[in-house]
Parts: sequence; structure tokens; C-alpha cells
Amino acid sequence: MKKNDSDSGSNNSRRWKRMELGLLILYAIAFYSIIIRRSLHLSRDLYSQLHGLRPGWLTIFTQRPNDSSDAQWRNFRGNLPVLTVVFGIFTLVANKSRAYFGLRERGMSIVWLFISLIYLSYLHGACILFILSIASFNYLLVKIFAGKKYFLLVIWSFNIFFLLCNRVYGGYSFSMIGKQWAFLDNFRGTFRWHICFNFVVLRMISFGYDYHWADKYSHFDQKKHIQRCDICKSGKTCYQTLQERGVQNGKYTYSTYICYLVYAPLYLAGPIINFNAFASQLDVPQNNYSARDKTHYGLRWIFSLVLMELMTHLFHYNAFAISGLWKQLAPMDVFIIGYGVLNFMWLKFFLIWRYFRFWSLISGIEAPENMPRCINNCRNLESFWKNWHASYNKWLVRYMYIPLGGSQKKLLNVWVIFTFVAIWHDLEWKLLSWAWLTCLFFVPEMMLKSAATTFQVDSAFGEFVFRELRALAGAITITCLMVANLVGYVIGPSGMNWLVSQFLQEGLSVLGCMFLTFYVGTKLMFHIDDSKPTRH
Repeated sequence: MKKNDSDSGSNNSRRWKRMELGLLILYAIAFYSIIIRRSLHLSRDLYSQLHGLRPGWLTIFTQRPNDSSDAQWRNFRGNLPVLTVVFGIFTLVANKSRAYFGLRERGMSIVWLFISLIYLSYLHGACILFILSIASFNYLLVKIFAGKKYFLLVIWSFNIFFLLCNRVYGGYSFSMIGKQWAFLDNFRGTFRWHICFNFVVLRMISFGYDYHWADKYSHFDQKKHIQRCDICKSGKTCYQTLQERGVQNGKYTYSTYICYLVYAPLYLAGPIINFNAFASQLDVPQNNYSARDKTHYGLRWIFSLVLMELMTHLFHYNAFAISGLWKQLAPMDVFIIGYGVLNFMWLKFFLIWRYFRFWSLISGIEAPENMPRCINNCRNLESFWKNWHASYNKWLVRYMYIPLGGSQKKLLNVWVIFTFVAIWHDLEWKLLSWAWLTCLFFVPEMMLKSAATTFQVDSAFGEFVFRELRALAGAITITCLMVANLVGYVIGPSGMNWLVSQFLQEGLSVLGCMFLTFYVGTKLMFHIDDSKPTRH
């Protein structure tokens, strides 16, 4: 009898979930119809007041200019043909050299070092001397102080010092060294070296830590990991194994180190790969992606590029943000612009990171995937940051979060880590405001998540209530995330008072609709997770 009751309850639950899913999908269709329609109207009616719009190749069909207001995307898009030719030649030379001469780690490090230094000479001109000088000094510090108690203090102090100095002095000038070197300031290349150096700093710290830990006992149990990891079970090697397994001491050479810092496919934007994983694949190329997999990866990238072109021609979200026109808009329109900017940024970084990762894969080096999950399928801050700049998140966990005490000091760690993330991006108050707002929203989420793990559900009604509470918590978190990103990337800290007054005076109904929408979105995410097969 109990079994029949249980089966009946299970069938009712499934029936209710199917009906709920249908209602949620209808709401989502209505929501996006409104967003798209209003975005088209805003872009059409106000385009003459926006900055950064230019004629694009789709303008003759859409009768709309292209949103080229984002400098990073504009530069990447404009240089895409040249980059593709250059990286095509680079990978062809490297792969043919490996195949013809049977090169392993040491030989390939020399090949890629030669190729990458040619690439950097074009990008930075004579400023490549600054990069090599700082990198060489860091290598000496690592070799001298690794294994000592105060090593971490030395490595962090050195790298943060140059991270800050590079920004303050704008990359330095050769005339600062002496008048006889001033002529080199006329050969500074086409790209500011100190902007790219942020990634070099992460790689220098990674090399230092991995070398420091090389002779120490590793807590990584490879046998247990293989039992849990589907990739390793299939006979391949996953990124975590490459990262944790380490390399032989003889591979921590100067040539491999410099090659790692300036490796051309990942130099400009990442994704970020740690030294152990890089050196291992320099020796034995990755085998997780077949030629067919890489072809599919490239075709998916092209499809995403077409989506971006449609987006920037039809919706001018970023132009609204940088033009300051949001101050003249109604609260509902500000929400639409903020949501659009967030999606534009996601797609922009998705395309940039996957482009460079694609060339790295062809060259035999698999870096962690950034943006493994769509921005609209993240219902809490933790999953958002794990799935945004995912390779950076792995770096932060390995080299900051765990050394700072891990989960035992989680509530304190987030403040240190996000402050570093903000400074690493740039020395701007709005980025620090974004970082501290994110931490402020992160702390209650972590506390609630910790409490939820101890909560036991014994009935169908209890499960229903718990699911609803999780959906409400998800809606609150997404709202907080929207506010943090509006401050960080649209209105800035100075616009906070305006935002609060506008929404309190005129936008309470909009705030309610936003919250309902995020609640519906969270419930849809539950259904997506429920549809995925459970891993054992």
C-alpha cells in the first residue's frame, strides 16, 4: 500500500513539474519578446544620440549601424583576419617542427619561444625588454627562495609591486632609465605591453608556486580521481590531473618558463593555464580533442560570431552604457540596457577566449574552457564565477583560496580574493565597488548554502517548500548580481544614488517584475539541471 502511495505521489510530482515547465516556458517567451521589442525600439529611436556607432557589413540589410563602442571588441574584430593568418602560420610551423624533428618538451619550448618572441616584438616593439627583465628577475627569486618559509611573501610582494607600478607609470618609458635609451620610446609596438602583463603576472605566480610545491608531498590521489573522472576513465588525461600531477624538476628550465609566459596563442587574453599543465602538454600534446572535435569547436565559434554581429547591429546596449543615456531612460529601460550589456559582455568574452583557445588546441595545448555555461543559466554567485572566467577561477582557487585556508576561512577569503581580482583588472574605484558589492552579496549566500546542506526533507510537501525557497534565494541572488554589474559596468558608483531613488520613486513595479522574472528563470534552471543525467 505504501509503495502504491509512493508511486502515486511520484507520478503527481512528475505531472506537476511538466505543467510547471510549460508555464515557465510561456513566461520566458513573453519576457524575451518584450525585451527584444523594446530593445529594437530604443536602438532605433535614440541611435543618433549614441556614441561609437559605425556602418557595418549588415547595415545595408538592417538599415542600422553597428555598435563598435566597446574598444576591446572593436580591436579584436578589426584584427581578426590578420590574427587568423598569423596564428595559422604559427601553428603550422610548430606542428610541422614537432612532427618532422620528433620534438618533445625542451625542443618545443625553443620553437614556441622563437615564434612567440617574434609575435611580441610586433605587439610591443622594444618594450619586450621590460617584460623579459621583470620575468627574468622573477625566475631568479623563485629559484633562490623556493622551499623557504617566506617564499610566498616574496613572490606575492614582487608581482603585486610590478602589477601596480605598471599601471601607475603607464608601462614606463626608456627615458626613465637614461637619456641614451630614450630613442627606444619611438619603437613601442602596436599594443600596450603593461595591459597584457596582467596575464604574465598570473603565470609568473603559477610557475613560482608549482616549483615551490614540486618536492613536497601532494595530496592528489590519482587512483581515486580516475575512479570519479569520466575523462580519465576513458584513457585520456583531464586538466586537473595535468595540474596536480606536477612535472619533473628538470622541466623547470628558463626556456620553458619564458615560453610559458609568452606562449603566443594564449598570450593576449588567455585562457589561463597553470605551469604544470602547460609543460606536460608541451612534452606530450593533448589527446582529448580529436580533429573532428576541433572542427566542431571552430564551427560553433563561427556561428557565435554571426550571433554577435546580429546583436551589435540590432541592439546597441553597450553604446547606451558608455553614452550615459541611461540617465534619461525609465527604470524598465535601464534594466533592459543593464541585462543587455551583461549578455553582450558574456558573448564578447566567449568569442575572444574561445578563439585563442581554439588555436592553442590545434597547437597541442588544452587550456581550461572559459564560459562553460551560459550566463542565463547561473542562479547563484558561486556558479556565476565558476562559469564566467572559469580558468581564472581555477587559478584563484589553487593559488589563493586554498593557501588562504580554503573553506575554513571562506567568509574572509572572498574579500581578499575579489579585491585582488579588481586590482588585477585595473586601478579603478568602480571595479573596487563592484568587487566589494559582490562580496557583500556573496557572504549571505554562503551562509544560507551552508545552512541548506543541514536541512533534511522528509515529505513531498517539504521538498516543494524547499524548492520554492531555493528559487526565491536564486531570484534574490540574480537581482544582487544585476545591481553589482550595473554599478561596475554601466552607471558606476556615482550612479548608485540615482538608481536607488529612481527605483524607489517610479520603479517598484519594475523591481517586482524583475524579481518575478528571475524567480521564473531560477525555476527553469532547476528543470535544466533535473534533465541532465546523474553522474556516478
